[in-house]
Amino acid sequence: MSNAVEARTWEGPNAAERLDILRNTTSIAIVGASNKPSRASYFVATYLLSSSKYKVYFVNPVLNEILGEPVYKSLADLPEVPDLVEVFRKHDDLPGVLDEAIAVGAKTLWLQLGSWHEDVAARAEAAGMNIVMDRCVKIEHARFHGGLRLAGFNTGVISSKRQLLA
Repeated sequence: MSNAVEARTWEGPNAAERLDILRNTTSIAIVGASNKPSRASYFVATYLLSSSKYKVYFVNPVLNEILGEPVYKSLADLPEVPDLVEVFRKHDDLPGVLDEAIAVGAKTLWLQLGSWHEDVAARAEAAGMNIVMDRCVKIEHARFHGGLRLAGFNTGVISSKRQLLA
């Protein structure tokens, strides 16, 4: 079923649960990372490297380097098990990425904005993983850490609310 017409019955983690996932993450593997500045994965990678505490790994079988960092051919090739696997791949590739994430023991599978796969969500949960779909790690990290303006968003809202610290 195409992701554009797939019924959305699965309910993902709420904001507090997403914050908890990000707080308990120390390493992120970006599957489908690109070295093209026009790609969302590149923008996210740039943000994570400059504005987060995470160890960031890039996974792409055809590239060798992104932003001066090595690129790994698969999740199994990483020097450590990533806590969170962020996926920038097409809909039909998502089950295979989930299989790889389960095989290496990742805790969380995070599908980027516009990416939704009900079967993958059910299988990830059955495997004991956290699953987040149709959300951006960069946006979520920035909203919880007071950096949406730095992340390319400026709503013009001034608030006296205290920033949530990780």
